[in-house]
Amino acid sequence: MRITVFGATGVVGSALLPRLVPEHELVAVSRSARPLEPGVRWVKGDAGSAEDVELAVAGAEIVYYLVHSLGSRDFERQDQVAAQNVANAAERTGAAQIVYLGGLGDDSPTASRHLRSRRETGERLAAGSTPVTTLRAAMIIGKGSAAFETIVALVDRLPAMITPNWVSTPTQPIALDDVTRYLAGVCGSQRTFGESFDTGGPEVMTYRQMIERIAVLRGRRPRIVEVPVLTPRLSSLWLHLVTPVGASVARPLIEGLKNPTIAREERLRRLFPFDLTTFDEAARSAFAS
Repeated sequence: MRITVFGATGVVGSALLPRLVPEHELVAVSRSARPLEPGVRWVKGDAGSAEDVELAVAGAEIVYYLVHSLGSRDFERQDQVAAQNVANAAERTGAAQIVYLGGLGDDSPTASRHLRSRRETGERLAAGSTPVTTLRAAMIIGKGSAAFETIVALVDRLPAMITPNWVSTPTQPIALDDVTRYLAGVCGSQRTFGESFDTGGPEVMTYRQMIERIAVLRGRRPRIVEVPVLTPRLSSLWLHLVTPVGASVARPLIEGLKNPTIAREERLRRLFPFDLTTFDEAARSAFAS
């Protein structure tokens, strides 16, 4: 099948391409020119441009949408415009399926701007006639994942942390390798057309437990002190000072940490059964890469 991947240069997109190359003809979309790569035809384009999207989607049977605009001041508007462009182009060109990676917790009444934007992006993609398969994930454990890299940087750089009470929020992180395996699995699978699936790793933990687990793997023993009040703005500025993640990215992520992000069903796991990667295994793999 011919497949177009938006967000092909991101953490998930770049890990997904090798899974798709052996069996499919790939068109990977990037905002900048890319070197030649076996099995992949790179197209320079921006999902925010209706013309670029139309050219990239032409002839595609499956379209992967792995784009987000975090870091931009108006990321919500940009996400909606890009999603609408893809939905329109997929409908006009007769694509059979759109595959979208959204976020767990996006349907909560108290969802953050980032999580609301993930939900609204999915709604825009589904507004056309092309069936959408949505996978909803919490934190992805892998090299380059902004949330994961933030926690690693905290562990590596701070002997003690004063943290807000979001560190006690439960979450269900998933390994990068596992989420890309699911994404590749739903490709062309009519059983998944028009469906939304929760995805998660084998373990539910709090962010504090995640910090403590990473600290053990890194040979560190940071002291963690929880405080009842630390606003998202102060939290994001704090992260900006001590981690590689900029405040414009950190703040939307921090605002979302108050929402539990746990898979509420396991239909996808039953459709595509395999042994999920443990948190420690996924973290070690990320460190090694």
